[in-house]
Amino acid sequence: MSSTARGGIARASERGSTRRRLYLALSVLAAVVLYAVIVGWLGGVDDRLTDFAGARQAPSGQWWFGTDSAGRSLFVRIAAALRTSLVVAACAAAVSTVIGVLIGAVSALAGGWVDRLVMRLADTANALPHLLLGIVIVALFRGNAVAVVLSIGLTHWVQVARIVRAESLSLREREYVSAAVLAGASRTHLLIAHLLPAVAPQALIAVVLLFPHAIWHESTLSFLGFGLPPHEPSLGTLLAEARTSLLLGGWWTLVFPAGSLVLTTVAVAVAGSSLRALLAPPKPTRMPR
Repeated sequence: MSSTARGGIARASERGSTRRRLYLALSVLAAVVLYAVIVGWLGGVDDRLTDFAGARQAPSGQWWFGTDSAGRSLFVRIAAALRTSLVVAACAAAVSTVIGVLIGAVSALAGGWVDRLVMRLADTANALPHLLLGIVIVALFRGNAVAVVLSIGLTHWVQVARIVRAESLSLREREYVSAAVLAGASRTHLLIAHLLPAVAPQALIAVVLLFPHAIWHESTLSFLGFGLPPHEPSLGTLLAEARTSLLLGGWWTLVFPAGSLVLTTVAVAVAGSSLRALLAPPKPTRMPR
């Protein structure tokens, strides 16, 4: 068997393994979303109902994930927290990607001093601590979900902008783009008709890859008390509530919310990396001498 054939078989096997990882990650993520949607919304259970007589009950047949310090079912509370955290993280990842795509495409299309100024702005934004900057933004509108989304979106656009800029610079040299320029196409037309559709796959991957960062960022802000208010269930607020219960032996108040957070973010991260690998152009094969 020739080296070219062996290389083709190896690439096909690698892509098959990548597809299996993608399907497994999507299956886990679908189960998490289904659990978050069904419990509470379709189950008709109010996650705010308290029962102090049943506070800090260990996991059992009645309470699958145990109860918190207010006697609320953690099985229901985690589902509600997942709904909140998933929506906030998805919106934040989308906002960050839109900002990064627009800045990267405009920077590459304008060129010159505009491109240099934008890149210096990106370097400055990348040098600032994201968490500290997010705390400053959220502190102005404390307890506001929109502020949490903006704090994440305004601090995570730099890498997307760099990727889109690099892709746009290579696209700007393509023959069909040069032909459009010679035909008198405006920069706005080039941006809408050529550059943005070309970087759309990169934008999709960016949304998926930014999602784990967004959900961890939201959880961190809420855990520190700068994100969502304590009565609003999110993975960060549940982890913050678990600090007191953990000292009293309520290990389940930490294990199940933290496990949900890790499971969700790992599933999304694996799905994103697998999707990027599948959408990447195949490597050129070396012709035998």
